[in-house]
Formats: sequence, C-alpha cells, structure tokens
Amino acid sequence: MTPIVLVHLSDMHFGRDVDLAQVEACEGMLPELNPSAIVISGDHTQRARHGELQMSRHFRDRVGRLAPTLVIPGNHDVQWWASPFGLFGTPRLYRKYRRYFGRDLSPRLEIPGAVIAGVLTSHGVAPGSMTWNLNDMAVKGHLPRSEIAAASRYFDGAPPGAARILVLHHNVLPGAVSRRMGLAHWRRAQQQIRASGAELVLCGHDHQEGSGQIDGMVAVSTAGTLTPRTRGGGASAFNVVTIDDQAISVLHMRWEIEFQRFRPSDLARYGRMKRA
Repeated sequence: MTPIVLVHLSDMHFGRDVDLAQVEACEGMLPELNPSAIVISGDHTQRARHGELQMSRHFRDRVGRLAPTLVIPGNHDVQWWASPFGLFGTPRLYRKYRRYFGRDLSPRLEIPGAVIAGVLTSHGVAPGSMTWNLNDMAVKGHLPRSEIAAASRYFDGAPPGAARILVLHHNVLPGAVSRRMGLAHWRRAQQQIRASGAELVLCGHDHQEGSGQIDGMVAVSTAGTLTPRTRGGGASAFNVVTIDDQAISVLHMRWEIEFQRFRPSDLARYGRMKRA
C-alpha cells in the first residue's frame, strides 16, 4: 500500500494561550509533510468565544486546502456553563461550535487506505464524566456506548485492509508527567476501543505529546499543544503518523524556540493489528 501520512494536531487553544509563531510554523511545514489527511483532536479554543472559534475555523479552512481535514470538539470548545448536567438540554453545549464547524460532532472521513471516525468525549459537566476529584469537573470526558457503537459499525463497513482510526479528545493513556487519564471510567473505555476494531487512536488533552499501545494491540498517538502551557515546561509538539502495510509510526515534531521551528524528534513504531 502507499503509506498514509496523518498530521495530528490538538489543543491549539486559539485565544489567550495560542502561540501564533507555532501555528504559523506548523502551517508552513504542512506542504513538505504532504499529508494524506489532517486531524485536529479538539480544544480549538480557550473559552469557546466567537472570535476564538472564528480563528480556529479560518485555520481549519486554510489547512483543509492542502488535505482532507477532520476536527472534533474538546472540553474547552463546549459551553458547559450553558447547561450543567444537561439541565437545559445538550444542544446548548455545542451551539457555538456547531455554528462554525457544522452539526456533526462525530465526523467521519474516508481516504485511500483508511477510514477515520471521530467520537465525542467532551460533554461538559455531565454525570458520565464525574469523578471524586472536584478539579475534574468540566475537564474530564467520557466515552458513551452510543458513540463507540456507531464508530464500530463504520469500521465494520470499511473496505477490507483499510486502516481503522478513532479520533477523540481526551487522552486514553496516562501522561508521562501528569500520570492522569483524560477519560472517566478509562478501563471500560479502553475495552470499548479494543472491541471497536480500531487499530489507531488519535487524541490530545494532556498538553504533552506521547505514544503507546492499549494492551499491546491498539496504537495511540497523543498530540501535544501549540501553546506555552505544556506539561513540565517541555517543548510544544504535534505528531506525524505514518501507516504502511506492516506498522504505524508516530513521529513527534517538537518546537525549537531558539530557532522558531518544529524539528523531528522521537519516533515510535508499532506493528499493525491484523484484522480477521
């Protein structure tokens, strides 16, 4: 197969925290990376304000001219205060986001050699996202059965041999610095992801790049942030994921502040899961 190249961005936080130098440098690199698709796994904004969403939408439109682009909302893109615990209905949570990115919160994208399914894990202050830690309120996410079931059906109908890629905002593996999971009920979520048929997960949320596997089977790319608010004061980063017949490779592109550019850094390679 012709290798598939995915540029994986997350947590750009247009608004107070965005680093425009990083955004411009990343955008300037995209033509030379020649991506098959671009995925932005949530937290486009800082506070879901109209101006922030407009900047993010403009960025999406620009990079979308280079390659098919899929975006999903993150917890910062949800107006959780408009309907805590769904008291006034869930549509209020996503009203602004949908105005700029469309009604579909769990988009799908098919490219040669791969199918990509977004699932919604950002539900604001919701019962399924609650933990005993009050600091997790409006931060944690959860993976509803309906979301993963819809993705599973999409994967089941995909062309034979196509890579099956799941996109969600909250990190499904613990951060190297934070040691935290982004999802409440993460054990159940990992089981659901394995059962879905996904062989690659693209996520963000933790503000630190990383990669790994769920139970040695499903590869995970966790993109960093394009802001100065990184875990442990490390460099910002985004990921370039390459899929061929044999393996899934995750390359971290780290920010060099002294040269104002992103440079290739750590590379991890995972064998592809064989699908019956």
